[in-house]
Amino acid sequence: MKSIFFKLLFIIVMLVSFSFLSPQTGLFFKTYKDTNVYVSVNVDGEIQRINIDDYLLGVVAGEMPASFELEAIKAQVVASRTFVYSRLLSVDNTTSTQVYLSDDEIKASWGSQYDVYKEKVQTAIQQTKGEIITYEGECISALFYSCSNGKSENVENYFDGDPKSYLVSVDSPWDEKYDSSFFREKQYSLSQLNDLFGGFDYSDIVHYPSGRVKSICIHGQTYSGRQIREKLQLASSDFTIEKNDDMYIFTTKGSGHGVGMSQYGAQGMAKEGYSYEDILKHYYQGTEISKNKE
Repeated sequence: MKSIFFKLLFIIVMLVSFSFLSPQTGLFFKTYKDTNVYVSVNVDGEIQRINIDDYLLGVVAGEMPASFELEAIKAQVVASRTFVYSRLLSVDNTTSTQVYLSDDEIKASWGSQYDVYKEKVQTAIQQTKGEIITYEGECISALFYSCSNGKSENVENYFDGDPKSYLVSVDSPWDEKYDSSFFREKQYSLSQLNDLFGGFDYSDIVHYPSGRVKSICIHGQTYSGRQIREKLQLASSDFTIEKNDDMYIFTTKGSGHGVGMSQYGAQGMAKEGYSYEDILKHYYQGTEISKNKE
């Protein structure tokens, strides 16, 4: 009996030890390790499997200036890691998901600062290892964009779908100070606008509380602010229109859709001493920073 007992005990001990050493076994519980995770990235129609740490390096290089403060970069890393998990580790390398740059593209982008910036971003990745943003225990859709107009936007005011409690409008007063391109202008001739809209008599401009355009009536048809932004390739949907002879000047505030984390807002917060956790919890209301598990 003792012999059988000790044999069984030995087997149990070995199984428990093996489950600790090899998260891939599926026994008992598994510990999350970024080094064992790969992202499927569609690059020009070809699927590439990229280690998640290498993927995050390429995403930060493509999405945020590496000259930004470390805490802002850490916030971007956690948001990007969360974003790719919310897409079940399957994305492309465009702005429809997240821009990803290969190592050669990173070298071309960073030039002589390549070694310095790479070490900086890798530090941000290591110091936030395995961290994702959760709301009520679930991985969030961590949307982000370049620069707010002074406020972020409720998700349902820009994208189709239901409201989300963590993607709501919050103040972002830092952007104008740190983004030299906060105000942008784009000009169209009356002839160009007539071609696009069939005429350019406009009225009834309605704004969201954030200041972005909700709707505008042009030549008898109502358009959303998003539709005008995309049709005219404007930086944001917060725009004004000024006529100068036969030219129309569209002046925008901020850049991007305005939902979730503002990258220039994150930079401003980091400059003022806020941590990456502070930044993420400000732009994603009611969320927590969690360690991801398989």
